[in-house]
Amino acid sequence: MKAHSVAVSSVTLHSPAKINLFLAVIGRRPDGFHDLVSLVAPVTWGDSLSAEVTRTGEIELSCDDPGLPVDESNLVIRAARAFQESSGWSEGVRFRLLKRTPQGAGLGGGSSNATSTLLALNHLAGEPFTPDALAKLAAGLGSDCPLFLHGGPLVMRGRGEHLEALADGAVQRLRGRRIWLFKPPISIATPWAFRQLAARAPESYLTPSAAEERLSRWLRSPTAPVEELLFNSLESVCFEKYLALPTLVAHLEKRFGLKVGMSGSGSACFAPIPAGATPELGAAVEATVREAWGTEAFFAEVGMV
Repeated sequence: MKAHSVAVSSVTLHSPAKINLFLAVIGRRPDGFHDLVSLVAPVTWGDSLSAEVTRTGEIELSCDDPGLPVDESNLVIRAARAFQESSGWSEGVRFRLLKRTPQGAGLGGGSSNATSTLLALNHLAGEPFTPDALAKLAAGLGSDCPLFLHGGPLVMRGRGEHLEALADGAVQRLRGRRIWLFKPPISIATPWAFRQLAARAPESYLTPSAAEERLSRWLRSPTAPVEELLFNSLESVCFEKYLALPTLVAHLEKRFGLKVGMSGSGSACFAPIPAGATPELGAAVEATVREAWGTEAFFAEVGMV
């Protein structure tokens, strides 16, 4: 590690959401977690995290979402504690989180906040950690955390700790592609979804060879559209319990010809926007989502990074 020094007194970072374009659950590990093969892409939209060095010596967090806990259960606080314990840097920091990513959506909001916390503190502390050291610290906070250090699409394996960058051609097919992102006013707990999948094993799991071949087929093709990549093992259990999800997905596919996927363990879904789509089409899709899921449903047009 480098010598500790406070280079600046405050920093504000974008804390992006992510979508799982491909998510194959291939088995359960001895530690109770699951092995995955997933292609993940961060998006241009998400939260904003500000960090300011204070003289109090305390770690403080405020958030514009009154429903989000700001105590020790929040990943921002947990990440800050982990950074302090590993680095020995003990300045007080006041965090302000502008929350946009819905909770229980499968969009990685909490994991992204944790990683942004590590990046912010590393900057404020004078860069004591190398990128590899930050990745190790992030992995200790959550399976999804390390992917937010890379700023682009990549493949996750294992619990999410094994990351592989994509070839330039595959990145170009994804970067900048616009999607419609939408979520009903319900949340799905990730542990519940994985427990349901495990209860139906082994039929509920994709074999490792089948998962790798399906992903490799898309990666090898220089022209395969992103729509051909979409797959999520967890849809089988989530769609069975939350019928509003498959009902709307089927309607969007039939009425507009869209290919719709679910991100992570849900409940957020997304649809790549067809080439040449007009603002009127976007308005019609949003109106359809709100008609099906109510006015409290979340809807946004975002881009993949």
